[in-house]
Amino acid sequence: MTPSLLHKPPLVSDTERPVPRWAMRLAYALPLLLLPSCLWRLPFALHFEMGQIQERGLPPYWVSVPYVLALSVLTEVTAILAIGLVRGWGEVAPAWIPVIGGRRVRPMAAVVPAVLGGLILTLLFTNVPLGGGRSLTAFGVSETVGYTNDAWETLATICVAPTAVWGPVIIALAIAYYRRRARAAG
Repeated sequence: MTPSLLHKPPLVSDTERPVPRWAMRLAYALPLLLLPSCLWRLPFALHFEMGQIQERGLPPYWVSVPYVLALSVLTEVTAILAIGLVRGWGEVAPAWIPVIGGRRVRPMAAVVPAVLGGLILTLLFTNVPLGGGRSLTAFGVSETVGYTNDAWETLATICVAPTAVWGPVIIALAIAYYRRRARAAG
């Protein structure tokens, strides 16, 4: 790859106004950033505990398999929907969508859910370590999970830690979307 290609913005021209290069890259990176967390979760559906020390048993297969699969799919779908904040289908609803297909998306109809979702994700996935196996979350002090050895804990941290940036990334993309669309309207 030549150095000049590294400095060009991505070749997407289906938006009304140009999308900042950082926003385009971040939106496309988000599904990949969350993929390790989704993959980390899958063995739990089959009751493989990934080195975690469980105080209580895992739910039965008929509960855990659909739950874990749905959670992983939902994570990736919402990450992919964030790409709409940098693409034309986030400005004009695709024609195949019933009732609203082909209509312009009002900026606040995308920004409000994105910012609220980003705030919720930030609250859900941001932990502040307190030491002694405890952490401070938005919902109070919680006990962290123990692991059978450091290798499992390191793997878990590597896979799950990127979820902490999910909410702030969505908020940043929503702000960039709003600024871009507000300039286009004004």
